[in-house]
Amino acid sequence: MSKNQKFARTLVTCALPYANGPVHIGHLAGVYVPADIYVRYLRMRGEDVLFICGSDEHGVPITIKARAEGCTPQDIVDRYHKIIKDSFTGLGINFDIYSRTSSEIHHKTSSDFFRKLWEEGKFITQESEQYYDPEAKTFLADRYITGKCPRCGHEGAYGDQCEHCGSTLSPEELIDPHSKLSGATPIKKKTSHWYLPLNDYEQWLNCWILDGHKEWRSTVYGQCKSWLVGGLQPRAVSRDLDWGVPVPVPGAEGKVLYVWFDAPIGYISNTKELLPYSWEKWWKSDDTRLIHFIGKDNIVFHCIVFPSMLKAHGGYVLPDNVPANEFLNLEGDKISTSRNWAVWAHEYLKDFPGKADVMRYVLTANAPETKDNDFSWKEFQTRNNSELVAIFGNFVNRAIVLTHKYFEGKVPPRGVLTEADKAVLAEVPEIRRSLEENLEGFRFRDALKDAMALARLGNKYISDSEPWKTAKEDMGRTGTILNVCLQLCADLAIAFEPFTPAAAERLRGMLKVGLAAGFDHRAGEQQTENTYKEGEAVALHTVPEGKASEGTLKWDTLGSTEILPEGWEIAPAELLFEKIEDAAIDAQLERLARIKAENEAAAKAQLAKQVEPQKAPVSFDDFGRMDIRTATVLEAERVPKTDKLLKLTIDTGIDRRVIVSGIAEYYSPEDMLGKQICILANLEPRTIRGIESKGMILMAKQGDGSMRFITPQEAVANGAVIG
Repeated sequence: MSKNQKFARTLVTCALPYANGPVHIGHLAGVYVPADIYVRYLRMRGEDVLFICGSDEHGVPITIKARAEGCTPQDIVDRYHKIIKDSFTGLGINFDIYSRTSSEIHHKTSSDFFRKLWEEGKFITQESEQYYDPEAKTFLADRYITGKCPRCGHEGAYGDQCEHCGSTLSPEELIDPHSKLSGATPIKKKTSHWYLPLNDYEQWLNCWILDGHKEWRSTVYGQCKSWLVGGLQPRAVSRDLDWGVPVPVPGAEGKVLYVWFDAPIGYISNTKELLPYSWEKWWKSDDTRLIHFIGKDNIVFHCIVFPSMLKAHGGYVLPDNVPANEFLNLEGDKISTSRNWAVWAHEYLKDFPGKADVMRYVLTANAPETKDNDFSWKEFQTRNNSELVAIFGNFVNRAIVLTHKYFEGKVPPRGVLTEADKAVLAEVPEIRRSLEENLEGFRFRDALKDAMALARLGNKYISDSEPWKTAKEDMGRTGTILNVCLQLCADLAIAFEPFTPAAAERLRGMLKVGLAAGFDHRAGEQQTENTYKEGEAVALHTVPEGKASEGTLKWDTLGSTEILPEGWEIAPAELLFEKIEDAAIDAQLERLARIKAENEAAAKAQLAKQVEPQKAPVSFDDFGRMDIRTATVLEAERVPKTDKLLKLTIDTGIDRRVIVSGIAEYYSPEDMLGKQICILANLEPRTIRGIESKGMILMAKQGDGSMRFITPQEAVANGAVIG
């Protein structure tokens, strides 16, 4: 918390996923899993927390996809909104509301927000020249303009980015730009738009961020500092497009709110949709703490642009922290939606039913918190089998199975504790302290290590204590050991709730305990505003300190030495996790191999289509001095100790000669025998590897570097002159 300020509630938002495709593991690791971990932790602590997200459904990529599929933008967002929402539900990411920016309440909220700033003169208008499609008769957003990338030469680069090399571009930089709508060459045409003058807020941002939030992650703070040092410029808040929130002022026909402006307002509109009569206390109370979970590509929007919007409007709380993550790669390569190089959440849930927790665990264990990290299927399998199954699951299974074997499934009495017992129980509060510090500091990877350290502690304790041996001669000692083990199981049910909620729920089921519920934010929301009363957020359960009161756990019971009372009946053991076999992993690796091969083939085909620029002009006389003739290959053999050279004996019609050519990587000697080719006959002879070469075969070099020889379409006499 900033400057030790005490907050009454915490509002947590996640970057709105773009509804033109599903979510993948990069999105999950960067934003949604860490946010859910944090929210679950706060709820277990009994804190008043609200978790807000929804689909971002406006913008050019959605209209492009709709045109390509011959449907409406609404069809696209409806389809992907459901896929995304179902994916989050399947992975146990429990938002209080997951709504969308195409909703009526969002259109009204963002329109009202814009109108207030417009009425107060917070915008400026600027006229600029933008690309226009003369055939489609419409202005073109950057993504509607494609051409050759000036950096890498890739055809099909967009006006804002080349997805092949990752360079950020502007439409003016593209070579041979053309419209994606009609294929026409775009022209420049004047248009006017409203701009938010970010430069007016530069001094305030310097104080608020650079002086006031030095605790932010270094990536976040550094990126903000770079932008502020470089100087801010006015940013357009409207654009010429027919899909989005219409600009709600006179003279704005054919213009919509720029998606970067309307999307973050979705946090507000979604809160209003959930709590129509009490939303303001979440957004306009000084004792509310606002936390944005985002990826590093959204830092500027959430730390500079959106706060400037809120400041310009007035009355809103500002983000207290923005724990942005870095990027996650897949099997050593950058995740790319356009290349289908991703693990899609909805496909994972189908391929690995009942294993949402495993993905949550692996993505957290390898979270890209301070640098880009890599996901691999082999590591996924290893972490499941060697950690979740062999440590966490193994300890719980042994403790519960032995309790049923020796004590009829009831918590045995605790006798005299040995020094080893006391040491184990004393270690739990220390683990809890570290776990809390890491969770509150947004270090979820380290927090997960703490939770697993608790499982390792239990696994080692039961192995060292060997209750199956003590049962032969001292059942009292056996009872004490299993009592301690069961208390550790209850601790694990608490500690792992933020990370693996489904497994924690199964464990609580075996222990026959529940979880203290959080706040019901709808309790007290009335049908009309007139009957609404403050204080609707009430705790559903209260749990006495350190006890599983009526079988209910909460965070404060973690580390208590006697959570489960003597005689408490527990259910039979069931597996928390199952081993993942090689076949399941091999299937995923084979899928990626196919995708990689398809991408390489597509890239090669695209390269082959690329044409080198025309060379400098030559005179007719220069061309006339070239003696280009047809010839037939009589003999062909590889030049010894070389990989690329073939020695060809040819009939030119005027003589029989030898040409040495570097085409062995494309053609074998057998391929060349009897082929009719074209040669430059009067090229000065050269000696290559001790062989005199008289002339040169004419070859066509494609964009991917491959070579093909030129041959007449029909057989002609050797020595026929080409000209």
